[in-house]
Amino acid sequence: MSLPEPLRRRLGSFSRTVFTDSHRTGPQYPGDRADNEIVSSLPLQMSLYFNVYFFPFWWLSTVVMLHLKYPVLSDYYKFILVTIMILASLIEVIRLYLGYMGNLQEKVPELAGFWLLSLLLQLPITLFLLFNEGLKIQPLERAVHIVFALFLTFQVVAAFVTLKRMVNKLATHFRLNEFDQLEEHPVPDFYSLGKEERAVPMAGRSPSAGWGSHTEGLRS
Repeated sequence: MSLPEPLRRRLGSFSRTVFTDSHRTGPQYPGDRADNEIVSSLPLQMSLYFNVYFFPFWWLSTVVMLHLKYPVLSDYYKFILVTIMILASLIEVIRLYLGYMGNLQEKVPELAGFWLLSLLLQLPITLFLLFNEGLKIQPLERAVHIVFALFLTFQVVAAFVTLKRMVNKLATHFRLNEFDQLEEHPVPDFYSLGKEERAVPMAGRSPSAGWGSHTEGLRS
């Protein structure tokens, strides 16, 4: 299972625009080639691993608290919380899948999708659940929301750093391939050409140039 190709191209273009480091021209370590440089993030992978086990506990705690306080909530907060729980559950499943695929297999579009979902959707939703007092937040809810917000904040930062490394690795790999092709098929220099080849541009000169210089000599 992978992202649709049009979406992959858009995410790849977004990643090259946002995460490319124009000051870096080679691998991180001088003796390494870009192909051998491992850019997957171990801290990010560990946080995703623990996040997978924490999310069911977060979901169960939030649903139980919602069931207990549901009668005392206003109608629009009831609708908002139910909608948020459905969206957060769907987003989290997709987000964790993209995070695992993007980080372990070093796939830039998948990791960029994980970063965008974390930063633009899941983190704002969690902060809304944490700080909106109109939701009648219970102590258990506040505790699990704080832990979840810390997970998301760390993953946003770690994914950003990892994406920069991945995009720069791809850019370096592309430049090295161009350099290798240039070494295999060098562009001939003018002074390295033979006499016959150098004579070709000279033959293209107009005869009027030589006739003009001869006329100037006669006048003098």
